[in-house]
Amino acid sequence: MTDFADRVERIAISGIREVFEAAGGDAINLGLGQPDFPTPEHVRGAAVDAIEGGATDGYTSNAGIPELREAISEKHARDNGFDVGPDQVIATAGGSEALHLAIEAHVSAGEEVVIPDPGFVSYAALTHLAGGEPHPVELREDLTMSPADVEAAITDDTAAFVVNSPANPTGAVQSEDDMREFARIADEHDVLCISDEVYEHIVFEGDHHSPMDFAESDNVVVVNACSKAYSMTGWRLGWVAGSDRRIDRMLRVHQYVQACASAPAQYAAEAALSGPQDRVHEMVDAFEERRDVLLDGLADAGLDTPTPQGAFYAMPKAPDGWVDECLDRGVVVVPGEAFGDGGDGYARISYAAGIEDLKDALEIMDDAASAVR
Repeated sequence: MTDFADRVERIAISGIREVFEAAGGDAINLGLGQPDFPTPEHVRGAAVDAIEGGATDGYTSNAGIPELREAISEKHARDNGFDVGPDQVIATAGGSEALHLAIEAHVSAGEEVVIPDPGFVSYAALTHLAGGEPHPVELREDLTMSPADVEAAITDDTAAFVVNSPANPTGAVQSEDDMREFARIADEHDVLCISDEVYEHIVFEGDHHSPMDFAESDNVVVVNACSKAYSMTGWRLGWVAGSDRRIDRMLRVHQYVQACASAPAQYAAEAALSGPQDRVHEMVDAFEERRDVLLDGLADAGLDTPTPQGAFYAMPKAPDGWVDECLDRGVVVVPGEAFGDGGDGYARISYAAGIEDLKDALEIMDDAASAVR
């Protein structure tokens, strides 16, 4: 009888999905990391034009259409201040595949990947699927990741470490000094820094910085996507950027597991990155307003919450039983332990929902907090 692969048996269905399935169909969903805005019209239009013009009927280049890779190259020069050529980019099926390529191409069996704890659920799972060992690092009190703690966690078996800023699930934004240190660590220890920058545009205080801007070696690869900034989660279009030799290895994985990203989504992404950015700024302003409403409501409920500086998540300290009380009352929040042992005692709330839903949910969350005290 054929058994299951050990690497698959070491992962489980996401705790986020389990919470969704436990909630009723009419629940207020504050668990989903998905903007509630429509994809911009000019982005949709670019996909329609490409479809109607017959440009999307066949495979594209494995790495993606030249126009998109050029747009990604120009985006990094414009927004991030570093240069990656169009040939140093792979268009992927969302940021999820980009993470998979980065880990699969660089992590051998038994090697370690240092990850934030709590951190995005894919980091540990993808490490296991590559045959590696996740090495969680507990976050600071403000839920940022300490470069000193990352450096202390590096051993001879470390292949990579993951930096995520702005972060899922915490909403924390790493400082410029932190990012310089992460780049130094990658350079001096000759380990790969995987920088997950999917939420880069959603920053409320300060600025987003990439370790690739500071690295002196090619030991940084950047993962990004159109999903959050352009409200394109369903389009499944992301990318990974890195040096020639790293792109070569990641392309070897990509061409066998994916062949190429969806052609219509590639044309849409090119329009998103190259076209007007007004909608991005409008969404960020709306998320900041929602964040402030959420923080005020959580404070009124007596829940201590580190102030998120980016993304659209908050992680209040959650009393025992509070998450279940919220679910029972029809509000979906995700228990912090779904994101690692370091999330125990917290809950993740997504404020990508409409502001009226947020206000209704806050009343329920206040009642839930009273019920468990």
